[in-house]
Amino acid sequence: MSVNRLGLLSLVVREPHPSEAAFVEEIENFSEFGKATQVAAFPDPAVAAPVYINEFWTAKQRAAHSLHEISYRACFKPQLPRFFIERLTKPGEVVYDPFMGRGTTLLEAALLGRVPYGCDINPLSDILSRPRLQPPQMAEVKARLEAIDYYKPVELVEDLLVFYHPETLRDLINLRAYLLDRAAAGEPDPVDAWIRMVATNRLTGHSRGFFSVYTMPPNQAVSVASQQRINARRQQVPPVRQIAEIILKKSRSLLKGLTADDRRVLKIAASEARLITGSCDSSPEIPDRTVSLVVTSPPFLDVVDYRTDNWLRCWFNGLDASQVPIWQYKKPSQWQEKMQQVFAELRRVLRPGGHVAFEVGEVKGGRLLLETLVVPAAQAAGLTPLMVIINDQAFTKTANCWGVDNLKKGTNTNRIVLLQKR
Repeated sequence: MSVNRLGLLSLVVREPHPSEAAFVEEIENFSEFGKATQVAAFPDPAVAAPVYINEFWTAKQRAAHSLHEISYRACFKPQLPRFFIERLTKPGEVVYDPFMGRGTTLLEAALLGRVPYGCDINPLSDILSRPRLQPPQMAEVKARLEAIDYYKPVELVEDLLVFYHPETLRDLINLRAYLLDRAAAGEPDPVDAWIRMVATNRLTGHSRGFFSVYTMPPNQAVSVASQQRINARRQQVPPVRQIAEIILKKSRSLLKGLTADDRRVLKIAASEARLITGSCDSSPEIPDRTVSLVVTSPPFLDVVDYRTDNWLRCWFNGLDASQVPIWQYKKPSQWQEKMQQVFAELRRVLRPGGHVAFEVGEVKGGRLLLETLVVPAAQAAGLTPLMVIINDQAFTKTANCWGVDNLKKGTNTNRIVLLQKR
């Protein structure tokens, strides 16, 4: 026996990865939730990759770890990356998400004893992801919050009074100043990073668990003008909120499922982790042929406006939202060209035989299936399409998987293109 870099016992000769035939057989015969897998043809007859439709994972399959409970636009459930990580990698191997968002893939990989790599052009992703790889103790969070002076006189940002009571805004500005000063001095530690993450997630929302008056759900911030209309319609004024108490409450919720074994595995994974703020079509920080699995979901054309949605989070973290070069492509041809560049970079960092699980969606009311753009782009970059896996939820009819018509907007199924480097 030997010890790999994650401190986990492993055979001297690593157990081989599942063969492609074994994985296909499992998908074809999958029946964990009482359904049989259906097989369909790819919408483009020139593509030979089969399409497998079943309920492969749900919220009931395995309760997600409490550490995942951080809101972010267009994020997938932790069960999605877990499905592929468990089947296509071994402990100690690298799992990478080039569009890491809130860090779902990274955290799930770390909890499973894999090495998490991530990249995102939005600096908020690092702020929301890294602290959960190094979670502090509740006593540390409480002591740090008690040491902060929230009552210093400050100049209030008048526009923000549509969201916050003056006393709450004073406290928030003082917390912001403390965190930014610590960062500027090079003195932040995992406790500061944790408080910053939780506060960023509690800025606005629709319950008493947020710093703000009632507003939109916490994964996006409305404009000042929109909040003025909400306040007028609801005849509401921002109430006093106790910032430290809200941060402590959310921290308890995030840490409630964390075991001593989880902490041990996360600590080792964090020491090996690589989180990059930048464009994933060029990631020189990642050596060639080091990644075993990529699990990701790219921005779906210009469906989500991450810059506008995150303006308040950027303010709190001292970032200029207008300077974050978020990718937003209105034309499918432009999006496809950019994805081809991403796939070329993924092929470089993947080991031979490594996989890419690339979640795509239905846009333009279901008239455009992004897999029809993804597969040609991946092939042009030298990756081989193996299959499309559609996780069909109970609220979606299988017959409509190629164009859901249920009077609702958005993606009704998880659609994953599975690629391989050969």
